[in-house]
Amino acid sequence: MILTMQNLPAHWIEPDWPAHFRVRALMTSRQGGVSDAPWDSMNLGDHVGDRSSDVHTNRERLAAQIGQRPVFLQQVHGVASVQLSATTPQGLVADACWSCDPGVVCTVMVADCLPVLLCDAAGRWVAAAHAGWRGLAGPGVASQSKGLGVLESLWADLRRAGVDVSEVMAWLGPCIGPQAFEVGPEVRDAFDDGSPAVQELFKPTAPGKYMADLAGLARGRLKGLGISRVFGNDSSLPWCTVSGTALFFSHRRDSRSLGRSGRMAACIWLDR
Repeated sequence: MILTMQNLPAHWIEPDWPAHFRVRALMTSRQGGVSDAPWDSMNLGDHVGDRSSDVHTNRERLAAQIGQRPVFLQQVHGVASVQLSATTPQGLVADACWSCDPGVVCTVMVADCLPVLLCDAAGRWVAAAHAGWRGLAGPGVASQSKGLGVLESLWADLRRAGVDVSEVMAWLGPCIGPQAFEVGPEVRDAFDDGSPAVQELFKPTAPGKYMADLAGLARGRLKGLGISRVFGNDSSLPWCTVSGTALFFSHRRDSRSLGRSGRMAACIWLDR
């Protein structure tokens, strides 16, 4: 039976992309849960100070909505990826995951970082990555880090497993936008490979300060992997988590004013 997600909670997102009919995906918003402020209301993070009972209820609501069990990772802004199966426990330390098994929900949590969902054109596998700037850039200095971030790590895992990566598409969810993401030279240096395309994604605003386009950086990394079919976040204002106060959690915005922020989730899976 093909799942059809009707009556999604307000402002949850079902990606608009030409994925195979077996591929199902959604992105939660901050709405639709039971958590009190400052985690109001659909906080899915169990590490941000919210009541564990509220987080459990919210996660149960997500599972009921999709009719499957989301597999949550312990994300560390790293580059590790893991393959998921029906028996995978919660809380594996990784920032990306993938699966070929129907009903296994690859899940990443975000609140300014970029969620990246991927699948192949034939609907044989799905994957999700948590792409903050650290994970996207990878460890080391610029000359060493190019090509060693979380997307490249996930890609290498897929290829080692022998899955077909010849026709892949990606969907980028909401993240901190280029008008809100002020960074220092260490972030620019982590990505700077000398190319105008990368340098254009860092707009100088003051000495040693730049406005960075995180989604644009991800599109560049995906292009480097040969993935040209990219949908979703185009770096425009409606996709910005900082600006979307009513819709999105934002660690940068909420932590400054409230001390804490909740987490949203991006999920992708194959129908049974």
